[in-house]
Amino acid sequence: MANHQKKDYRHFNIRSVTSPDDFASMREVVFRRYSRLINENKSLPNLIIIDGGKGQLSSSVSSLKELGVYDDVTIIGIAKRLEEIYFSGESTPIYIDKKSESLKLIQKLRDEAHRFSLRQYRNRRDNQFIDSELVNIDGIGEKTAVSLMKQFKSVKNIKSKSLNDLKIAIGDKKGTIIYNYYNK
Repeated sequence: MANHQKKDYRHFNIRSVTSPDDFASMREVVFRRYSRLINENKSLPNLIIIDGGKGQLSSSVSSLKELGVYDDVTIIGIAKRLEEIYFSGESTPIYIDKKSESLKLIQKLRDEAHRFSLRQYRNRRDNQFIDSELVNIDGIGEKTAVSLMKQFKSVKNIKSKSLNDLKIAIGDKKGTIIYNYYNK
């Protein structure tokens, strides 16, 4: 695992799906990732591992077929319990011995993918705090905005707080600034 190439890691902001739809999101990501490799004349991987069961695998396969590369790669899906491995075209999973080295490798791959995606999610969430309208208020900086969001969870909740609540949370001066901004 020490030889994985982080320069090949990619994050995708989902464009075509507005509601939570894991299958449509998977279809979009697989299509975008591999169409880019094709357009840049880069080699395709020998194996694509999808985090999910039959539904996610099926969505991914449809993208590979649309791109015309389905026959050029092997794609599998790993169901939630990890010992279930789905192959395209097969309705029943294969179960891997929990003590096998193959499963340990697959677990490491999945753990690394989860670690990478969770870091991106956290960065995006933290940036939403910082980018909120709070930092646009004169006298309020990033630290205060993040502190308020951690305590009150949303700008809507902050707007509804009393002057006293805000003063207790961030001090008299900044509490007054926030209160006056939302209660003009």
